[in-house]
Amino acid sequence: MTITAPTVTTTAGVPSRRSTRAHSRAAGIFYLLTFASSIPALILLAPVLNDAAYVTGAGQDTRVLWGCLLDTVNALTAIASAVAVYSVVKRQNGGMALGFVTSRLVEGAVVMIGVVSLLAVVTMRQDYAGSGADPASLTVTANALVSVRDWTFLFGPGLMPVFNALLFGTLLYRSRLVPRLIPSIGLVGAPLLFAAFVANLFGIFDQVSTGSFFLTLPIAAWELSVGLWMTFKGFRPEAVAALEARDAA
Repeated sequence: MTITAPTVTTTAGVPSRRSTRAHSRAAGIFYLLTFASSIPALILLAPVLNDAAYVTGAGQDTRVLWGCLLDTVNALTAIASAVAVYSVVKRQNGGMALGFVTSRLVEGAVVMIGVVSLLAVVTMRQDYAGSGADPASLTVTANALVSVRDWTFLFGPGLMPVFNALLFGTLLYRSRLVPRLIPSIGLVGAPLLFAAFVANLFGIFDQVSTGSFFLTLPIAAWELSVGLWMTFKGFRPEAVAALEARDAA
């Protein structure tokens, strides 16, 4: 007697779409974490960024260390957001998806250079201030390290989101994974942010100023809206199905 095992049927595409939902949720959460970490970090780092004599003063090292930790979270979650969504958006365009991951990696790396620079200032204040070292030399060195961080803040969060928005926004707009209004905000905001970057680079106005605020607002709105949508709504099922059909073709 021959015994035939029962055949288990599954709905085509369901495991893949569940996985896609998990990827979109993870990417959305990471996007939101960049907001939750970067804004408090900027506030916590104010003493070392704004006090030219920080290295020879009493200092607020614990506060600065917390700010550096939050900036590290910002760098890591920026990278994670691109990695989480890569397997989905590469179906639309593999080159652009890889470019998005790369731009996020560069952004995170530049932010970490700034973090290390500020940690060096904290180390100098703790180990050398009051030890007989020349206060003027300490101040010059510390201020140079703070200047390094200021430049990383411009070339990291001030420039790389231009490329992030152009790459990821284009992928989402073409694939219709989210409503087209959301990536449209990013595609409009990218050139405005680049204009702010150029203005900051040549000293037309400061990176933390009213002019910069209005030019960077669309990019902030884009990143917040896409983060919220991916977290709570996920990618549109019909768009995911279309990408799966393209892969199967």
